[in-house]
Amino acid sequence: MATIKCFFILLSCFFSISNGRVPPAEFRVKAVNLGGWLVTEGWIKPSLFDGIHNKDLLDGTGIQFKSAKSGKYLSAETFKIGGSAKIVAKKTSAAEWETFKLWRVDSSNYNFRAANTQFVALGLDGKQFQSLITVAKDPTIWETFEIIRKADDLNRVRIKGPNGFFWQVKSEGAVTADWDRFNTTWGDDDPSVFLITTVGGYQGEYQVTNGYGPLTAPQVMKEHWNTYIVENDFKFIAENGLNAVRIPVGWWIASDPNPPKPFVGGSLQALDNAFLWAQKYGLKVIIDLHAAPGSQNGMEHSATRDGSLEWGLTDESIQQTVAVIDFLAARYAKNPSLLAVELLNEPLAPGVALDTLTRYYRDAYDAVRKHSSTAYVILSNRLGPADHTELFALASVLTKPVIDVHYYNLFSTIFTNMTVQQHIDYVKTNRTAELASITSPNGPKIFVGEWVAEWDVKGATRQDYQAFARAQLHAFEKATFGWAYWTLKNVNEHWSLEWMINNGYLKA
Repeated sequence: MATIKCFFILLSCFFSISNGRVPPAEFRVKAVNLGGWLVTEGWIKPSLFDGIHNKDLLDGTGIQFKSAKSGKYLSAETFKIGGSAKIVAKKTSAAEWETFKLWRVDSSNYNFRAANTQFVALGLDGKQFQSLITVAKDPTIWETFEIIRKADDLNRVRIKGPNGFFWQVKSEGAVTADWDRFNTTWGDDDPSVFLITTVGGYQGEYQVTNGYGPLTAPQVMKEHWNTYIVENDFKFIAENGLNAVRIPVGWWIASDPNPPKPFVGGSLQALDNAFLWAQKYGLKVIIDLHAAPGSQNGMEHSATRDGSLEWGLTDESIQQTVAVIDFLAARYAKNPSLLAVELLNEPLAPGVALDTLTRYYRDAYDAVRKHSSTAYVILSNRLGPADHTELFALASVLTKPVIDVHYYNLFSTIFTNMTVQQHIDYVKTNRTAELASITSPNGPKIFVGEWVAEWDVKGATRQDYQAFARAQLHAFEKATFGWAYWTLKNVNEHWSLEWMINNGYLKA
């Protein structure tokens, strides 16, 4: 306990005095992200998914079907006309066209989305629905199929169509839903038996709520929101010498208590609680729109259903998102703990075009300013481009703008096989130079909205982690708006600020 108290004192001194200089009187953010709380990220808390039946078959999971009898994979073979496809079984190996993304209807029934973004459907053969094709953009009952798994081998399945019959492979060019034998030995001689392989997958807000379904999801999520982050966490944060929290939220929060399915109500009350606790413990709040309708990056933390990036493709999705920002700004503008509103987290280039993002940022900025002249407005850089100044032209005509950049020594091959010292040197040299290059007296404030003391170094010691964290703290204290660690809690130990502090890894 004494070690932790000493750390608090050292950390507070480090935050207050650097290189013998008294920091400027202006407020600098020293924050932590409350990730995995109001927007689900399964890798942060995998146990949240434990109660889902068939939890390996969640929305967006890629699935490949191999005929047990022929040894060939089902594939969506493109027609020349109309872009539709028929389902065939010709290949002995699986790639893009042999992979179907699941849309989960319930724990047993699914839609299968092919690589051409159409859904597998029953096609009309003569006067009967028997053939399998992809044609629909929006699935209905005719695109809904039941997966029946062998009890002692869940990767051996049969697929039942809405016509009541099972899929079968008749030949390489003929895959149909007309096998009428309901009993099976599950042997390789049965043409209706398939071996499945799952590829990738997502564990985000869409998956957890749709996975549990409308009856159970509200109970599970309420329990999660009420127990994962509590008042004592805000006390812990304040005692660490931090002064703010960045809270990721999803677009559905603006429709609370009855958001569009499968999302469930209750996250708004949790956010209200966060503001009460922040005020009690003297912390500022950054509201971060982490998930926009249609997904701005196709990643699970944006609540994507199947990895598609569809935000910004229509004016409707942009205006819907502006309305969310308007709602949040109106609700919290007068709260003394509100510091900033981040308009969108990590939009991905080139899927999100710069002109589209700029148009949205202008409208969303106006929505904030309609309710507050004092809150900072944070513009997240796009993931992808090398030019970290692409938003500066827009920021130059705004009041109190902030540019958010995220720095991880991960997710890129340049960090593969780096040694401890090479990581530290990269932070001291490259990160410092990057921050300097985008910082100017008349430019927008810069916010390192996400960073972590984690890397791909094997066998690193406690001292190595301390040195790595210290190097980043020294570099990021130069960010003119401040920084936020990702995240407060995480089963992956070094990603958790709470764990790092309690175990003496993070020291000044």
